[in-house]
Amino acid sequence: MNMKKLIGILVILILFSCSQKKDSFPVDSQITGLATPVRLNPDQTKIVMEDYFNDISLIDSVSIPDHLDGELTADKKYLLVWGKVHNLSPLMVMKVWIQGDPYSILLMKSDKKNVTISYNPDGKDVKSVQIAGEVNGWNPTSSNFKYEKGIWSIEFLLNPGLYQYQLVVDGQWMLDPANPETVDNNIGGFNSLLKVGENSGKKPYIYISSTEKRKIIVGFENEVDSIFVFWQNFLLPSYDVARKEKGFEISLPCGTIKPERSHIRAWAYNNNGTSNEVLIPLEHGNVIDNPDELKRSDWRASVFYFLMIDRFYDADTTNDFPVDDSEILPEANFMGGDLSGVIKKINDGYFDALGINTIWLSPITQNPLGAFGLWPDPRTKFSGYHGYWPVSSSEVDFRFGTDEELMELVETAHKHNINVILDYVANHVHNLHPVYLEHPDWATPLYLPDGTMNTEKWDEYRLTTWFDTFLPTLDLSREDVVDVMTDSALFWIEEYNLDGFRHDATKHIPEIFWRTLTKKIKQKVEIPENTNIYQVGETYGNRELIGSYINTGMLDGQFDFNVYDASVAVFARDNEPFEKLNDALMESIGYYGYHNMMGYISGNQDKPRFISLAGGSLKFDEDSKLAGWTRDIEVGNPVAYKKLQSLMTFNMTIPGIPTIDYGDEIGMPGANDPDNRRMMRFDNLSPEEKLTREITEKLVNLRRNNLPLTYGDFQVLKISDKSYVFARTYFDKIAIVAFNKSGEQKTVEFRIPDRFKNASFKSNFSSEFQKSATTIKIDLKANSFEILINH
Repeated sequence: MNMKKLIGILVILILFSCSQKKDSFPVDSQITGLATPVRLNPDQTKIVMEDYFNDISLIDSVSIPDHLDGELTADKKYLLVWGKVHNLSPLMVMKVWIQGDPYSILLMKSDKKNVTISYNPDGKDVKSVQIAGEVNGWNPTSSNFKYEKGIWSIEFLLNPGLYQYQLVVDGQWMLDPANPETVDNNIGGFNSLLKVGENSGKKPYIYISSTEKRKIIVGFENEVDSIFVFWQNFLLPSYDVARKEKGFEISLPCGTIKPERSHIRAWAYNNNGTSNEVLIPLEHGNVIDNPDELKRSDWRASVFYFLMIDRFYDADTTNDFPVDDSEILPEANFMGGDLSGVIKKINDGYFDALGINTIWLSPITQNPLGAFGLWPDPRTKFSGYHGYWPVSSSEVDFRFGTDEELMELVETAHKHNINVILDYVANHVHNLHPVYLEHPDWATPLYLPDGTMNTEKWDEYRLTTWFDTFLPTLDLSREDVVDVMTDSALFWIEEYNLDGFRHDATKHIPEIFWRTLTKKIKQKVEIPENTNIYQVGETYGNRELIGSYINTGMLDGQFDFNVYDASVAVFARDNEPFEKLNDALMESIGYYGYHNMMGYISGNQDKPRFISLAGGSLKFDEDSKLAGWTRDIEVGNPVAYKKLQSLMTFNMTIPGIPTIDYGDEIGMPGANDPDNRRMMRFDNLSPEEKLTREITEKLVNLRRNNLPLTYGDFQVLKISDKSYVFARTYFDKIAIVAFNKSGEQKTVEFRIPDRFKNASFKSNFSSEFQKSATTIKIDLKANSFEILINH
């Protein structure tokens, strides 16, 4: 029988057997995707209603939880919410009524704390004190201390977490003399470390326990005062969520069977705070229990592979046109990679073997034909081989290929069940771009009011600074500029059937651009075609800044450089403890959620290669760009391959979307740009490189074929300086991931939750282990890992 007919019959049977309870949902939802929770501010929160609702004119009314007040503006664009923080529950639900349907949005109480940082000059004649750090985006000019009664001080409202910083006293950066806590900054120095908030007690931990006959049991550890369960963007009524002895029994309403893909979400709380959340994908109302049921549009099950087109594979030498300028050294010129090369590698099965289901392409728009920029020693200019200097926003660079080849690439990828996302540059254009030539007033001023040049002021003037004097930053606070540039972005999706974007320089672009683009994508692509377009940003900064661009009306995620920096430090450096990595990961999860769609990278085109840092060929405290120009950077100590394999394992097993930087699957070395952008190698690999690729393939396929590693909850079981163990579970399926970063073999012993006591496990990387009802002991070799999966 045809599978679609079988599903249709099952849907009819389930509908026929449903109870007469009122649990219907609107056919056409006014929210596209899953509504992100709103984190309330301590005083007043401004909710942008168009972030959530496709047509705000249809809003009838809003129900505000107890102890909160709210006001919907006359144009329905904004909802203002306020209340006394001490009266609020950790979690609340706001309902927005549209045509009789109550859309539900989770509200989270603010956890921010008042923090005062002081500086005592001890009689010194000090003229100014500032702070630079993760509290303010490392921008000292934004945070000036006040002087009173002989003490300089400043106040911040901060979420619980760890914050690196330095004081800036009369222009001189220094550690805080009043704070003994410091942390290695990974570039040869130290920062002061501010700790905000303490663990106030045992918060609830919830997990998916079992499912049978359209019922789901959610278990819990520690007391639960209340639980909120959503199907899509609707709070399930109390009669569908019953408290039982061993958990909460969720009855799936009849309305859940209509859409092909939908989700159950749940959060709980007690007096100590909020739990993790659970996320359960459904297919026509039935719990997905087989990874084969997932589609490439299920982005949480994605594994990304970034490739720089010019440096990947040259399959068509007829379009090899390096810039003919003797001032450009070969490393900074075009090397011949093209779209045909990507197509060939897709057809050869390279990505299939690796397990990749999403290819992220570097920018493909036409770049200038000449040489620009300057590196002093050795002296060289640069070509636009990387694609980030657009002179057109709609033409494929002829050195990469043709429109037809881009279309073929996307079609070929889709036949292999692979998504294609495009790196899109909106922040700036090259000064030869028609947009700038015809509308020079569309750019931000190159010079500041004091006459200084506004270039590379990444934090102080982040929304206006130019990347270079030949790269005008567009004034994307202007609606006319936004309209043109968002239409240009949308063109690539509509014309070539691409699946999403990686957005360059996200934090340098005002929010109006992201809201406008996302609204256009919803209206013109996602809703009419019933598809999901994924958008991920690039922002270097603190988590609050990064998270400000992530919600239902803007981006799906960003690359988490905070966790990346911690993972590089911990896996590469013997003296960095696992506690540092766990702190970074849990802080990110606290901001972005346990089922976030952040990108977790093995490397980046703007960073030195991990393996060269881990092997010691490149030092953490040296100028990594200069090193790449002045000496040959290789792997160094071969133990670096093991360290890279551990980093890859970490990325493949935590929540979020793992992303492989081309070449990391074999351990390709390199310093910083452009040395980290060498031509990809596929042949003549060393035994260590072959083994690293084999392990990467196995890791990717383990992730994609085990639902705990994509939709499972996350629980730390053990952490110490040298060992780290966590578990992820999805119903009765369990994955336990263990690391030993010591230079010698260790037996890592840890307690397991009671629900694991009857599980039988299998090791995937040949480690010996012993299991009792309460503990597991794993023998881990030096710089190694293991993934145990129950069977």
